[in-house]
Amino acid sequence: MRVLLINTSERTGGAAVAAGRLLEALKNNGIKAKMLVRDKQTDRISVIALDKSKMQLWYFLWERVVIWAANRFKRHNLFEVDIANAGKDITSLPEFKEADIIHLHWINQGMLSLKGIRKILKSGKPVVWTMHDMWPCTGICHYAGECTEYQNSCGHCSYLINGGYKKDLSYRRFLKKQKMLQGSSISFVACSRWLEEQAKKSALLIDQSVCNIPNPINTNLFKPRNKQEARSKCNLPTDKSLILFGSVKIKDKRKGAKYLAEACEILIKKYPELKDNLGVVVLGHQSKYLEKYIPFKVYSMDYVSNEHKLVDIYNSVDMYVTPSLEDNLPNTIMEAMACGVPCVGFNVGGIPEMIDHLHNGYVAKYKSAEDFANGIYWILSEGNYPVLSEQASRKVVSSYSERIIAKKYIDIYNKLTGSHA
Repeated sequence: MRVLLINTSERTGGAAVAAGRLLEALKNNGIKAKMLVRDKQTDRISVIALDKSKMQLWYFLWERVVIWAANRFKRHNLFEVDIANAGKDITSLPEFKEADIIHLHWINQGMLSLKGIRKILKSGKPVVWTMHDMWPCTGICHYAGECTEYQNSCGHCSYLINGGYKKDLSYRRFLKKQKMLQGSSISFVACSRWLEEQAKKSALLIDQSVCNIPNPINTNLFKPRNKQEARSKCNLPTDKSLILFGSVKIKDKRKGAKYLAEACEILIKKYPELKDNLGVVVLGHQSKYLEKYIPFKVYSMDYVSNEHKLVDIYNSVDMYVTPSLEDNLPNTIMEAMACGVPCVGFNVGGIPEMIDHLHNGYVAKYKSAEDFANGIYWILSEGNYPVLSEQASRKVVSSYSERIIAKKYIDIYNKLTGSHA
C-alpha cells in the first residue's frame, strides 16, 4: 500500500512534527509512505518538496491580501485565519498518481486551495484528513474559542474587524467548503477526543466520517534519561528545580505565557524560599521576552527542532508547564511525559486527555493563574515525584507509541481500499 501524506511544512509547527512522526511510524510498520511538503527542511528521501516557483509565494501573498482587505486593510488576526483561495494542483504529480491513499494534514498558507482539494476528491482516490486544529470544520479559523457559528454556517466572525457580519468572509468560505465536500467522502481523523466532539458539531462535516486517533511519538527516542547528564549537555544548573515552558512563538497569546508569569508571581509571594531554588527554562522564538516578567532566574533557549537535543532538554527539567488557552493534543506535553516529566496545563482542549490529574501531572482550572501555581507547587513539593514521573512515561508508551498509532491508521487505510494487508 502506498500512502501520500501532505503537509505545508516538513518540520515547522506541531502539525508538521506530528505528520513527520506518522510518516516514520507507517514506514516502520510496512507501509510505503511519502510526505509532500511546500517547505522541506531535512534531507529525508521520503519527503518530497513542491518545485519552488514564484507562484508559491504568490499563493501565500494572495491569501493574505484577501484577508487583509476583509479586515479593512488592517493586520488584525492576519495569520489567525486561512481561506485556501490559492494553492498548488498536486493531482498531476507522480507521487499523487502512484498513491493508493491521499492523507491530508495541515495544508494552509498557500499549500492547497479548496479547488485543489476538490480536484483531489474528484480523482477517486480515498482521502484521509487528520485535523490538527478546527480549520477543516470551520469557515476560516483554526480555533473557534467560544464561538459556535460553525455549527450552522459561520458568519459574524470574531476574527474579523468589529466581529464581522452575517455574510462575511467566514460565511462565504464556509459555503465554498460545503461545495467542496458535496458528494464526496473523507475520513476525518481528530487528534483528540475534544477536537472530535467539535468536528461532529460542525454543519460542514455532518455527512462525513469523524474518528479520533492521537499523534504518535517515538518512545525509543523520547524516554527518561540521566537528569544530571542532560543538564550538563544543556548548560543548566544542577542545584535548582527547573520548570520548562516552550512554544514556537513565546509571544503567541494563545500559548498563555502571561498566565505562567502570573503564576510565578503568586509562587514567589507565597513561597519566598523558592527564589533561589527554582529556575524557569523558556524554549522558543522570542524566549528572552519573558525574562522581565518572571521573578525567577530564566534560562532562555532559541527554538529547537532537533529531536535528540529536545530529549536532552526535557530530561534536564523537573516539570513541563503549558498555560495554553486553546490546544488540540500538544506534542510538547507528549514529549515531556515520554521523558518522565510531569506536566501542568489548563483544563482545555485535549490537554486533560493527556494529563491525568494528580496521577501523572496537574490539570489546573481554566485561566486560573492561582491554580496553575498550585499545580507547580504540588508537583515540586507534595506529589510523589518518582511515581508521577513513572506514570507520565507509562501513559505515553501505552497510548501514543508509534506501533499503536500506526496500526490504527493502517486499519482505516485497509477499510478504504478493501485491503486486508
